Amino acid sequence: MALPPQLRSIQHYLRTAQEHEKRDPVVAYYCRLYAMQTGMKLDSKTPECRKFLVKLMDQLESMKKELSDNDSITQEVVGNAHIENYALKMFLYADNEDRAGRFHKNMIKSFYTSSLLLDVVSVFGELSEENIQHRKYARWKATYIHNCLRNGETPQAGPIGMDDDGEADEFGAEGFAGAGPSYGGSFRGDPTFQSHEDQDKSLHPGPAPGIGFTPVPGSGPSGPPNTNYNNIHIPPGAHAPANTPAELPPPTGGVHLTPEDFTKAQKYCKYAGSALQYEDVGTAVQNLQKALKLLTTGKE
Repeated sequence: MALPPQLRSIQHYLRTAQEHEKRDPVVAYYCRLYAMQTGMKLDSKTPECRKFLVKLMDQLESMKKELSDNDSITQEVVGNAHIENYALKMFLYADNEDRAGRFHKNMIKSFYTSSLLLDVVSVFGELSEENIQHRKYARWKATYIHNCLRNGETPQAGPIGMDDDGEADEFGAEGFAGAGPSYGGSFRGDPTFQSHEDQDKSLHPGPAPGIGFTPVPGSGPSGPPNTNYNNIHIPPGAHAPANTPAELPPPTGGVHLTPEDFTKAQKYCKYAGSALQYEDVGTAVQNLQKALKLLTTGKE
């Protein structure tokens, strides 16, 4: 069924879902869930939109039944960790390629897809400031490198100050549709865009996703457009996040823990478990340390 024009802005999430149908059904499911939720806000009354969204709901219900034994579908906290880890691994793959000066279609798409998946993370609740910064940087980097290569220019490698477009999504609903001949055509309608070998690389790039973004003052959504990202510290090949504490505080007697504290500790343990599925020791350790600190001090 064709996507109604009113819902064009969700097409990239649906395409990402289609690309992950077999490779990672959990990613496909949550991309469609985000697309459905966004589509409902855009237009759920026009007959053609309503018909499309109902069909999408049916597809989600079917997927939910098929994946009923998958913790990432039945438990939101596990699903959240799964999508966030996946998005950040794609980001790190693209970032390492960028810092090494290796500019190509797969790294551009990895940047852009990671930004889409960080949008998808919002189905679990409000995005953290860190993820907002990741999303903003990834989307801008994808646009910047894409435009440089399209115009025959050499992009500047690594973190640099964003231009006046800031987070503006130059792709719009059409995404990378304007890619010129040097790219071999459009990104749209090309589900084989990323080879299986490169897809695996994007999921297992090496560094852990506990990225230490340290935005300069005023670099949030309402900050100046010329945001400087020179202080993003993601050393290639790093395994443990820079903000991993060297020592854990010793247990203190009589710590009062609220139900919310227990929920948070459980979340960190789930995140650690999800990271271990990707053999991502750094992130697993970081989250276990967060859980332990919370349980021993009552503070994060």
